[in-house]
Amino acid sequence: MESKTNVVLVHGAWADGSSWGKVIPLLQDKGFNVTAVQLPLTSLEDDIAVTRNFLAAQKGPTVLVGHSYGGAVITGAANDASNVTALVYIAAFGLDQGESLEGLSKQGPATAGAAQIRPDEHGFLWIDRDGFAQVFAADADPVEARVMAAVQKPLSIKSFTQKSGPPAWKHIPSWYLVSSNDQMIPPQAEEFMAKRMGATVRTVAASHASMVAHPKEVADIIISATSTVAAASAGAR
Repeated sequence: MESKTNVVLVHGAWADGSSWGKVIPLLQDKGFNVTAVQLPLTSLEDDIAVTRNFLAAQKGPTVLVGHSYGGAVITGAANDASNVTALVYIAAFGLDQGESLEGLSKQGPATAGAAQIRPDEHGFLWIDRDGFAQVFAADADPVEARVMAAVQKPLSIKSFTQKSGPPAWKHIPSWYLVSSNDQMIPPQAEEFMAKRMGATVRTVAASHASMVAHPKEVADIIISATSTVAAASAGAR
């Protein structure tokens, strides 16, 4: 019996694995074995290590998906993971070697989201609760956005400043879903990173939290990636 294709979902900053809550059942209904990673968000190195542990536990071909900062995580975690057949970036950072979130954020004018980020005395970054819904999840249900603000998981400054190693997108087929109304990562930056990695690109008129407000479009690009790599693999036999 042929094993199910695995999909491993990696959340970003100011979120956790539950942010994929609407996407997971859509993928499960299509027969995928779905796992959502819970990142510590303590450093890029730590988050890559946790994700690699999840990848090692998967049996068979695996599509690795990252949202926002999770894109930086999958970019590193997929290296030396022979079971990863595709990378899918959802409004995510597709860093090149030597780049950091901090470095990219300084290359253009500050976003509305950046203006809402506050450091604490413990080395972590938070989004101001009053501004969270507008800059992170403007098109999500208002009650849902308030809950997301209340349960946000902060990003360590170390994660923000740490430089990326060799990018897995240079040798693994990639897909990218651009959020055209994003106020955390400029849509133009998303388009630039997608083009640079040679990704198959789709666009959704969404806020940064596209997986919450537009789960079908997010699930669709993941399904497209899995079917494309599966067809390529079958054709190569």
